[in-house]
Amino acid sequence: MARVRIKDVARHAGVSEKTVSNVINDYVHVSDRTRRVVQEAIDHLGYKVNLAGRHLRKGRTGIIALVVPELDVPYFAELARHVIREAEQRSLTVLIHQTGGDRDHELAALAGFGSTFVDGVILSPLALTADDLRHRADAPPTVLLGELLEEGADHVAIDNERAAREATEHLIGLGRRTILAVGGRDDAGLGTAEARTRGYRAALAAAGLAYDPAALLPVTSFRMPAGAEAVARALDEGVRPDALLCLNDQLALGALRTLYEYGMRVPEDVAVIGFDDVEAGRFSTPTLSTVAPDKAAVARIAVELLRRRMDETGDQAPADASPAGVRSPQDLVVAHRLVLRESTEGVARGPGPGNRGAARGR
Repeated sequence: MARVRIKDVARHAGVSEKTVSNVINDYVHVSDRTRRVVQEAIDHLGYKVNLAGRHLRKGRTGIIALVVPELDVPYFAELARHVIREAEQRSLTVLIHQTGGDRDHELAALAGFGSTFVDGVILSPLALTADDLRHRADAPPTVLLGELLEEGADHVAIDNERAAREATEHLIGLGRRTILAVGGRDDAGLGTAEARTRGYRAALAAAGLAYDPAALLPVTSFRMPAGAEAVARALDEGVRPDALLCLNDQLALGALRTLYEYGMRVPEDVAVIGFDDVEAGRFSTPTLSTVAPDKAAVARIAVELLRRRMDETGDQAPADASPAGVRSPQDLVVAHRLVLRESTEGVARGPGPGNRGAARGR
């Protein structure tokens, strides 16, 4: 069967090929009636837009890269799903690349993998430095996720320091005083863990609680086994916390297992809160209190920033661009919220069968 072309749609709708093209490209100066007639013709004939041809005419491939440290970390897997959805709405295809937090892999992504098949990159770096970003030459448009390394790049993140402070304040408000930070890092680094540790310390200081460097439990990775091992190590050394601030949900889920094995009740003996609001935390026993970033908003804003930056490299420079046709870099903060569940709130007892617990968020 011959492929349906624009001229076939135009003939069926009784309009010009240019009008069909305007409708396909969502040109604003098309009447609702004409748009409806053309769309009906497209649907009736089964016309498919030739995305490859469209991108090539613009000097593009229509492919963007989402570059993350680890694909099997649930936060990044859930974020990838949102990014793919947002990209599809803009006729873009997403290539997903895993770096393992390795600097050479991150540099390769920053350089577009040494080829021209990637139009832009959304990158969550762990090992890159500000110098790496300043000295990139001929790199594709890039949007950074996570903590800001360089003011010269577009950036999207939640306020990790504020979020950690709010989570710690929640624990303090429950009357907890011996709060360990699982995965905490007390150094001058610019990473997410360092920002969350600063928020933890700020909450302690505001409550008049002394900070003890030994309350930071280092981890070798941000996975469940590392969280379990860190908490077991502290308990074996005789530490008896009444709360854990875990810097992601994977660490928190590992910590829950260790507390169970040591006969410690959650939240009666130890309250636990994590970060990221991954799906597993909604089904753990007890369910996990957490900081929930708006992952859908992170994806939406990152893809839109990247698309605009890609447009600036072509013939579609925006009206609010600088004389050189390039916007100033944007640093955008996305909302977060505390989702309070059984690991800090306990199980709500009600009159119904099974006394099923009720989680609440704020």
